Amino acid sequence: MDLYTFSLALGGAGLGVMAIAGFGHLGGHHGHAHHGGAGAHAGHGAHTGHGAHAGHHHEASLDAQGLKLLSHGVSALVSPRIVFSFLVGFGAAGLLLRSLIGGGPLLLGATVVLGVLFERFLVAPLWRFVGRFESQPALTLESCITDEARAVSSFDARGQGLVAVELDGQLVQVLGTLRHEDRDAGVRVRAGDRLRVEAVDGDRNRCTVSYLGA
Repeated sequence: MDLYTFSLALGGAGLGVMAIAGFGHLGGHHGHAHHGGAGAHAGHGAHTGHGAHAGHHHEASLDAQGLKLLSHGVSALVSPRIVFSFLVGFGAAGLLLRSLIGGGPLLLGATVVLGVLFERFLVAPLWRFVGRFESQPALTLESCITDEARAVSSFDARGQGLVAVELDGQLVQVLGTLRHEDRDAGVRVRAGDRLRVEAVDGDRNRCTVSYLGA
């Protein structure tokens, strides 16, 4: 098996596996985020330990977001789909042009160019089109960190109250605890005030918030 036949076979097999895996996810992963029980949690006492570490959680979340963006950029450059698509175009062009050009550097250069064009202008648009039909995974409460929230009720003397955050286009009520810096400064949160989510406890449907203003 020569280079071009091997590339065509490997690229085709890789794209086939990726396509099957992609279609297997269509219509799936459309579960719900942690919504339930917010009203019930409001009636119970809450631990305020998260507020003491809100600043650290906020800095950690920003660092994590930066690393996530970097990893996405790197993975896009070395995406298996790009590699397999290029191999298909490279291999097919080599088999088709070999009888016309012969071998050598000229054939190699032409097949590399055609492999890139094949991936860029044929496979990539087709892959994006198919991807439109894939269900998006539901967001979780953790995705709201650094987002703005609204106080649904006035906070009590312990700095706790109901807040509304937006998840998947819906407003969800969770128990909020004002961070200790704002509590120490005497900040009082009233219904309708603007808040920022600093940290979350998705398991218990709670979050730590900072005060932004009325």
